[in-house]
Amino acid sequence: MRSSAAKRVSSIALTVLWTVLATAFAATHGWAQSVPAAQSRATPTAGTQNGAAQPASADAPPSAQEPSGNDSGMFVFKKQVEEVVLHATVVDDQQRLVTNLDKNNFSVSENGVAQTITSFRREDVPVEIGIVVDNSGSMRDKRQQVEDAVLELVRASNPQDQVFVVNFGSNPYLDQDFTGDVNLLQAALHQVSAKGSTALYDAISASAVHLEHNPKLSKKVLLVITDGRDNMSRLTLQETLRRLQQPDGPTLYAIGLVSGGMQGQGREALQELAAGTGGVAYFPDSLDQVNQIARTVAHDIRSQYVIAFRPQNQNLKPEYQTLQVNATAPGYAKLTVRTRSGYFAPNSRGH
Repeated sequence: MRSSAAKRVSSIALTVLWTVLATAFAATHGWAQSVPAAQSRATPTAGTQNGAAQPASADAPPSAQEPSGNDSGMFVFKKQVEEVVLHATVVDDQQRLVTNLDKNNFSVSENGVAQTITSFRREDVPVEIGIVVDNSGSMRDKRQQVEDAVLELVRASNPQDQVFVVNFGSNPYLDQDFTGDVNLLQAALHQVSAKGSTALYDAISASAVHLEHNPKLSKKVLLVITDGRDNMSRLTLQETLRRLQQPDGPTLYAIGLVSGGMQGQGREALQELAAGTGGVAYFPDSLDQVNQIARTVAHDIRSQYVIAFRPQNQNLKPEYQTLQVNATAPGYAKLTVRTRSGYFAPNSRGH
């Protein structure tokens, strides 16, 4: 059971997360009427209040803006994509990590047009990680293994990483904001109610927004652990994927927990969310495999290349921009690059 203080923090955090989401999607979905009054009155600001992080407005990314005319003679502001940063994992034909490549081994294209790589790194850099854990009733008997796996990942990560924990059932709870303290993270993972439905998409979207508005570290990751498909969210799968596919969006890794592997729509949704961001969805046949998966994810995160380019077309329409990254190197028959498949240009709205 949550303590009174933890409940207050969770309530404040939930209010902030949902208010940001309401702001981000109100123009499309008319959420202003559907968000409860106590939540809609909250005003997110930068900094912290009562122990819960207060992200800034979801409509204020740090992209440059420039005015442009339209046919009516009025001026509107179009945001430029200053630079697109990609976190890429490379594997060979045996699915082994390849970590010894350099800039010249890579090529990047956007919408089929070759781009010039403006910066390239391959060192282990600190990461912001959101741990998003299903807290619905069906997870009751799995929570100990989940906790052990998450702590395994944290211990195997860069000591400068910053991690937060969101537990979700019908609603997401920010039970621990950004920290590197393993004891605090362990306490947050103990906040178990194990009841209610599964609002998976809402929890992922809220966590992505929380990452977006904490700009201390540029590399961002979500690890999602669940045993069922979404049955409660306000957001759809495609709206959630859109939220993840911002120019600086996180890489999503997912672990789907059920005997024999998650099936049907739940499995397909996790695969789509992970693949679209350059991550991986895992479906272990046994809980005994979860610790090893966590170590694999931690190793994957620490073995990525950071590739950036400035789009040649700085007057992008507010729609999806497809990306393709390839790698070739002597001694390798085939290299596969895993990174985000594209992104939505700033000011992209609608379905």
